[in-house]
Amino acid sequence: MPEFSDTIIRLFNGLEKRQATGEGGLLTGSNPSAFDASDPLRLWIIQVGVIIMMAQLLSLGLRRMRQPKVIAEVLGGILLGPTAFGRIPGFTQHIFPSQSLPYLSLVANIGLCLFLFIIGLEIDISIIKRNARMSAIVSLAGMALPFGLGSALSIPLYHQFIDPSVQFTHFMLFTGVAYSITAFPVLCRILTELKLLDTTVGIIVLSAGVGNDVVGWTLLALSVALVNAGSGLTALWVLLTCVAFTIFLLLVVKRVMLWLARATGSTDDGPTMFYMTVVMILLWACAFFTDIVGVNAIFGAFLAGIIVPREGGLAIALTEKLEDMVSIVFLPLYFTISGLNTNLGLLDNGITWAFTIAVACLAFLGKFGGCTIASRLSGFSWREAATIGSLMSCKGLVELIVLNIGLSAGILSQRVFSMFVLEALTLTFMTTPLVTALYPPERRIIATSGGAPPKTRDGEDADLDTDKKFLVNEEQPWRYRFTVVLDKLEHMPCMMALTQLVRPPVPDSSFTVVSTSVTSDPAPLKYRTPEVSISALRLIELSDRTSAVMKSSTADTLIHTDPLLAIFCMFGELNDLPVSTSLTIVPHDDLACSVVDHAKRDASQLILLPWLPSCASTAETSDSVTLRRERFDYNPFEVMFGTSRDKSASAMHSQFVRGVFAQSKTDVALFVDPGNHLNTGAKTGGLHHIFFPFFGGPDDRLALEFVVQLCANPKINATVVKMEKREIEHTQIERPSTAHSDDVKNDAKSFALPHQEGLAVSSILVFPDTVYGQANTQMRMQSETADSIIWSRYAGCNLLDSDIPGPLRTALSRINFTSLASPVPLHAAIQRASTNQRVLVVTGRSKRLAVEDHHAELKDIVEEHRAVGHEVMRKTIGDVATAFVVSGCASAAVVLQAANVGMQ
Repeated sequence: MPEFSDTIIRLFNGLEKRQATGEGGLLTGSNPSAFDASDPLRLWIIQVGVIIMMAQLLSLGLRRMRQPKVIAEVLGGILLGPTAFGRIPGFTQHIFPSQSLPYLSLVANIGLCLFLFIIGLEIDISIIKRNARMSAIVSLAGMALPFGLGSALSIPLYHQFIDPSVQFTHFMLFTGVAYSITAFPVLCRILTELKLLDTTVGIIVLSAGVGNDVVGWTLLALSVALVNAGSGLTALWVLLTCVAFTIFLLLVVKRVMLWLARATGSTDDGPTMFYMTVVMILLWACAFFTDIVGVNAIFGAFLAGIIVPREGGLAIALTEKLEDMVSIVFLPLYFTISGLNTNLGLLDNGITWAFTIAVACLAFLGKFGGCTIASRLSGFSWREAATIGSLMSCKGLVELIVLNIGLSAGILSQRVFSMFVLEALTLTFMTTPLVTALYPPERRIIATSGGAPPKTRDGEDADLDTDKKFLVNEEQPWRYRFTVVLDKLEHMPCMMALTQLVRPPVPDSSFTVVSTSVTSDPAPLKYRTPEVSISALRLIELSDRTSAVMKSSTADTLIHTDPLLAIFCMFGELNDLPVSTSLTIVPHDDLACSVVDHAKRDASQLILLPWLPSCASTAETSDSVTLRRERFDYNPFEVMFGTSRDKSASAMHSQFVRGVFAQSKTDVALFVDPGNHLNTGAKTGGLHHIFFPFFGGPDDRLALEFVVQLCANPKINATVVKMEKREIEHTQIERPSTAHSDDVKNDAKSFALPHQEGLAVSSILVFPDTVYGQANTQMRMQSETADSIIWSRYAGCNLLDSDIPGPLRTALSRINFTSLASPVPLHAAIQRASTNQRVLVVTGRSKRLAVEDHHAELKDIVEEHRAVGHEVMRKTIGDVATAFVVSGCASAAVVLQAANVGMQ
C-alpha cells in the first residue's frame, strides 16, 4: 500500500478538474477559511499558522523543563485535535475539515521524508565501530526484551481492541517494533543538553542508539513489507528487493557520491549548487523506489541520508541547509496530524486505562531492564547501568512515526493509537528528570583515551598536584595557567592581544648565571619559573538545530577542524606558547558554567574573556564623539525604551560574561575592546603604556598584581595611581613622584562637585550579578589593611633590596607609582590617563569592600559624553571601567575580578 504515491496520484486527479479561481475575496464577503479543492492554499496557510504558533507557545514552557521540542509539537496536535479544541463547535469544520487533510498530509509526508534523510545524515557508523562490543550487547538486549514484552502484550490488546479482520501477526510485529525502538535524534539532544557526550555512559548510549536505530528501521521495513504484501512469497520478494537496493546504494552509489563531492569541491567549501541538486534528486528517487516496491517512502529517504559522505563535514553542511524549514514547518505538520488522530477522550473506561498503564509500564521496564542488566554485565556500576537504561527508554518521535504508519495501514485502531501516543509522550518526558536524578554531575565519569584512568567531573588529574606549588604568592606574583575562551571570530583579536600581554616573563640567562654564582643572595634561588599552560576552550552554543547536535556528537573530530582553534593554535606556535585545545557544545544558559568547570578541572589561575561593548567609542576627542552621536547615532526612542545595542556585542553575550563573573571560583580577566585597537608600536618604538587607577578592594589588588606581571614584558611600562576621594575644603593632594604632579593637581581642582551620593547598597541590589557577603566594619578594615600592605609591597619597596626576586625587580622598575586625591576621582583618573595618546586601562570590576561610590560621578560622565546603553556596560564591567570606555580615552581595557571564594 504505497501511501505516498497514492496520495500524489489522487491530488493530481483532483487538479485536472480545477476551474479558474474566482476573483472575489475577503472584500466581497468570501470566507477565507472555506475549503476549496481547486485552491486549497488559503486554508493550508491558516492551518500552518495555527500549528506553528501552538507548537512554539508550548515549547516556551517545556524548554524551561529541559524537554525536547517534539513533546510540544505532539501536545499541540493533541490539543488541536478532538481531545481539546476539537470539542469547540465548528473548530474542526473550519480549521481542519476532513477534505483538507490529504493536502496537509502530503506536505507533512514530504517533510517526513526530508526529516528521515536528516536522520540518516546524523547516523555515523564509525561511532558503532569504536565501541562495538559493549554497544552491541546493550543494543541487542534493549531490543530483544522489549520486543518480547510487546509481543506478549499484543495478545490481550488484540482480543480487546483490534478488529478481527487485522491479522494478529501484523499487529504483533508493529507492537514489538514500537516497544523496541529508541528515538536516536531526541536521544542525541538529551545527551548534549545534559553534557553526557564525554562520559562513558554517553558514549555507550550514543553507540547503542545508532545500532538500535538501524535495526529498528530495518524491522519496521520488514513489518511494512509483510503488511503490504498479499502473501508470504510476495513479502519475501519485497524484502529481497530492498536488500539488493540497499547493497547497491552502499557499494556503488555511495562511492559515486564521494567522488562527485570531491570533484565539485563540496568536501572543502560545503555543498555546491550542483551537488545539492544531485542529492535532492537522489533523495526523492530513493523515496519513490521504496514506496513503489511496497515499503514506505521514508525508508528510501533514510538510506539516501546514510550514503551521503561525511568527509569534510559535508553531512553537517547539508543538514544546515535543510533543517530550518523541516523543523519549523514540516515536522510540526506531521506531528499535528498525529495529534489530530489522537483522541484521549476514547480512554474513557477502567479497562482502557488499565491497558494504557500496562503499555507504558511494560515499555519502560523492557527497555530499562534489558539495557540496565546488559550494562551491568558489561562492567558498569548499578548507577551507570540504570542511567543507560533510562536513556535508552526514550521514545520520542521515532515511535510516533511507527505508530502513524501502523494507523495508516489499518493495523492500529484509534483507541490503541491514542494509548501508544500517550505512552511515548510519558516515556520521553521522564527521560531527562530521571537521568538527572540517577546521574548527577558529581557522579559522572569522564571518558579518557590512551589508557588514562577515568576521573569524575570534580576530580583533578594527578599531574595537576605538582603544579599546585606554582600558585601565586608574595614572592611570585606571576600566573602561568590560563583558560582562554574562544566563542566568536570577531573576538579573536581580543584574545590574541590579551594572551600576548599576560605571557609570563622568560628567564634571562644572565640572571640565571648570577643566581648560581652569587650564593649570598638566596632570593633568586627561591624563584622558579614554571611552564606556561594555556588551555583554549572553544564554546559553541547548542541551538535547536539538528546540525548543532550533530556537531556535539562529532566533537572529537570537530576539535581538529574548528577554524577558531586552528587560528589560536597557529598564534601559539608563532609565539612559542604551548596551547591545549578543548571544545564544548552546550545551551546558552550553560556556557558560563562550562567555562567555570573547565577552569576548575584545569586548575587555571586566570580566565581570559573577550567582550565588545555595545556602546563602544572610538579614538576621537570628546567633542567630536558628542557631535557625531548628535548627528547620526542619537535616537530618542533608544533612550526612551533602552533598545540601543551594537551588532557586534549583544546583550546575550553580556549576560554570558556576567555569568562567568558570578560563578567563577577563579580569577577572571575581561578584555574590553571599545573599537580602538592597541597601538602596534609604529610610533612608540613598540612600547605599550598601561594606566591603572587603584581605588582599593580585592579586585583592585588583583589588578595591581596583574599590572606587575604585564610589566615583566620589556615592551610594556605602566602608571599606577592610588586614587583617594576628598572634599575640596579638606583636599591635601599628595605630591606625585612624576613630572605631571602640578598638572594633575590643577586638573583635580578644576572639576565640579558631583551629585549627592549614598547609593552603594542600591547599586548592588539593582544588579545582583555577583552577590557578595555582607560587609561589616571588620571586613572593611581588613580590606583596607590588605590594600595598604600590597601598595607598600610594590610601590614602597626598595629596588636595590637583594631579597626581591630579579624578575619582580625588573617589572617594578617599569612602573611609575603615584598618588592622587580629588573630589571627583573618576574625572581626575580620566584626565590623568588622557596624557597618553594610546593607553591600555586596567581596572578592578567591582567596588567590593571599597569606600568610594562612583555612581553619581559616572552619571555625570555619561551625560557629558551622551552615551547610550551604558547600563548594560556598567553591570558587566563596573563603574570605573565604564567611565574610561564611555570617555573614549582608552584604546582598550582589561577588567579583573578576584576569585569568588566565599561569596554567597
